[in-house]
Amino acid sequence: MQETRTYSDKIFLVLKGILMGAANKVPGVSGGMVAFVAGFYEEFIFSLRRINYNSLKLLVNGRFRSLWYYTNARFLSLLTLGMVISYFSVSLLLDYLISHYELYVWASFFGMILGSIYYISKDFEEWNRRNIGFMLLGIIAGVSISFLEPAAQNDNLWFVFFCGIVGVSGMTLPGLSGSFILILLGNYVLLLVDSVNALYLTLAELFQLDFSFLDDEDRMRLLQVLFVFTAGSIAGLVSLSHILGYLLKHYKNATFAVIIGFITGSLGVVWPWKEAEFRRDTEGVFLLDQKGNKIIDNYDRYVPQLHEFSTWIAIFFIVVGALLVLWLALAELKNKKSYA
Repeated sequence: MQETRTYSDKIFLVLKGILMGAANKVPGVSGGMVAFVAGFYEEFIFSLRRINYNSLKLLVNGRFRSLWYYTNARFLSLLTLGMVISYFSVSLLLDYLISHYELYVWASFFGMILGSIYYISKDFEEWNRRNIGFMLLGIIAGVSISFLEPAAQNDNLWFVFFCGIVGVSGMTLPGLSGSFILILLGNYVLLLVDSVNALYLTLAELFQLDFSFLDDEDRMRLLQVLFVFTAGSIAGLVSLSHILGYLLKHYKNATFAVIIGFITGSLGVVWPWKEAEFRRDTEGVFLLDQKGNKIIDNYDRYVPQLHEFSTWIAIFFIVVGALLVLWLALAELKNKKSYA
């Protein structure tokens, strides 16, 4: 597949990686959903499956060219490049927009998921009792997850490793947000805010040849936590891809039905009209992260008031989000046909 990719295909892959990176950053949205809607989900999963014992043997034996083709590395590297670009650009913009226009950001993502559900479902031709049942199971699981109560923060390294395995699920399982799962596990701030900030600060000091961080116990602990979380994420990415690859190979229609249900169930997580509930200690005082920001505990959802102008603006963004997904999907389809 690698040698037949055109220049425009490569540009599209980087853009898809940017979208995946942005989606993974937002609690309630998954990068796997982007892969599923954009039509490269199966290639993504099967490429990850190639990270196995055979690829390790190729690496050890120095057969790097064979390893490159065996793992479909060009595809994965272009996606990864997009996600890295997203992390330092689109993700930062999203942080700003969520801080100042939270309702409209959630409305846009809500619309994107609605558009995704329509686009995926209209081409799914195996609607029978069995697959409808699997879809309903996916919906129930997705909705149930959105109403779970978050746990307390836990920096035990075994638990952090488990968080890495589960948190990476948003990359591989459409509809299941890794960021939201980390909120439920109580470690979103620790793993995606505090430890990442510690890494940035450490890299900045290393660039200045400042090694004073080695005597900072808190910093070293956060770097240790980030290392274990990364290891867990890699383990989760490889293991989940093998499980999903097996399911797609042997139970493709049932798996797709569950995924459609999962994505539908995730609508409860990204419901635009909600207010953040912040974590407090036993005395009712708000808990703060290392930047002094309140820590989100969960969301209190409510029905919008139709007489409010902001409600209609949010509905407008829902429509825009849905149309954007459909436009991207059609553009990808047109691009494939032009090179068929």
